[in-house]
Amino acid sequence: MIFLSLLVFSPLLGIMLLLFVRKTDERMIQWLGTAATVPPLILALFAFIQSGRGFRLERLDEAHDWVRLANLPFLTDAAYVIRYELSIDGLSLVFIVLTAVLATLAAATSLLVKAEKKGYFMWLLALEIGMLGVFATANFIWFFLFLEVTLVAMFLLVGKWGGFERERAAYSYLLYNGLGSALLLVVIAVLVARTGTANFALLREMLHNPVAQGQLIAPLTEEGRHWLLGGLLLAFAVKLPAVPLHRWLIRVHVEAPPPVVMLHAGVLLKIAAYGMIRFGIGLFPDEFRTFAGVIAVVGVINVLYGALLAIRQSELKHVLAYSSIAHAGYLLAGVAAMSWAMIDSLWIYLLAYVFMNIGAFAIVAHIAHQTGSDDFDGLSGLYRHRPLLAAALGLFLLSLAGIPGTAGFIAKLYLFIGLVVTEPGHYVLAAVMAVTTVISYVYYFNLLVQLFFRPASLAPLGRLPAGLSADVVVCALGTLVIGWMPGLAYDVLAQFGHFGDFLP
Repeated sequence: MIFLSLLVFSPLLGIMLLLFVRKTDERMIQWLGTAATVPPLILALFAFIQSGRGFRLERLDEAHDWVRLANLPFLTDAAYVIRYELSIDGLSLVFIVLTAVLATLAAATSLLVKAEKKGYFMWLLALEIGMLGVFATANFIWFFLFLEVTLVAMFLLVGKWGGFERERAAYSYLLYNGLGSALLLVVIAVLVARTGTANFALLREMLHNPVAQGQLIAPLTEEGRHWLLGGLLLAFAVKLPAVPLHRWLIRVHVEAPPPVVMLHAGVLLKIAAYGMIRFGIGLFPDEFRTFAGVIAVVGVINVLYGALLAIRQSELKHVLAYSSIAHAGYLLAGVAAMSWAMIDSLWIYLLAYVFMNIGAFAIVAHIAHQTGSDDFDGLSGLYRHRPLLAAALGLFLLSLAGIPGTAGFIAKLYLFIGLVVTEPGHYVLAAVMAVTTVISYVYYFNLLVQLFFRPASLAPLGRLPAGLSADVVVCALGTLVIGWMPGLAYDVLAQFGHFGDFLP
């Protein structure tokens, strides 16, 4: 079957069609660029629905020989053959659906982009291909190639269509993430050289099955496994990011175009958590336990640093950027616990964070676009002339703070419960996370006071564009559904497998 290839590469059709559209025809470019994100969305939702009806996702697997790296007489025919392999399971399917939905919303939001729209949409579609490919591939080398597509596309989208300091933000992104990618490539090269394969399933088999370990082309010592896992975790820590490797994130969130920030916060940052779970825990579960304490400490530092720095900010984008660092700390804490209960709780947190963070960024982007600034003055008294917009932003801020009745409360509750019930219970870690949640109330409620109780300091804002309105409505519904019906949300996704199903 070529279903997964169509899903991943269907945005290429949009790129090809855009080549024949005049640069000045912005309306056609906007329509065509948005329409090109619909086929992968339809295919992803179709796979999601069919999986819920009992369809076995492995029937969609694709595998074709691509390149042979070596042809030595003492090797088997399969050794050092890099194959084009696509395969999805319940974990990757959830991320694919999320990516497809956010890509369509980001394309609709791109009405805010005015300059050189043709090139912008071509790179936005290339970014979608890279993101879909990362979650659909079953081969480590193809995972790296798709990841590099996202790196190049993000660099150009930020550097060309970003804000005043866009070039600085783009090069900062390229430097940090390029170093992370280089480290990841070293780990992949060593694994392929020692095992002769880049296939995820075969790597797991050869690293865990004592019989299969005897077939390794070169042995992997215990010390070597620890070094490989350390390199893997450090590579993904850069992309998450973890403190002190975080400065690039602040610049990107402030300078990148709003639709690109949506995709970056909603998908690209989650690739790091996905990689830690899929490859860190999946390939090196025993070695991972020795790193769990360090990961937990880094998670605490992230939460404290992000929360304390967010309090000092006077610009909306900076507050949300530093809060993103704090939320990355919660993810690290969950990964550090490493249990079926904990890993299963992480998808709730990831999904909730996407809804509340993307919704807040969409409204902040509108305010910044209308006022030319993202400081608190643009927020003051918003309730008086745009009550629905203020109510939506208030909902997202309450959710980010973790107030009951919102997705953020359920996400943090599941996370804290998972930390406590894990053997041995991570009581201290859960307590620290709970305290930092209270600290976050300072900056979130400060924004709420500006929103509802300060007099309006600027002229009334214009109405939300259709694309941004769709973003806000979808995110608000997601925030409320998870907040009020968490069992329904959990049961729906549980039909497609658990995060812990692939753990050895």
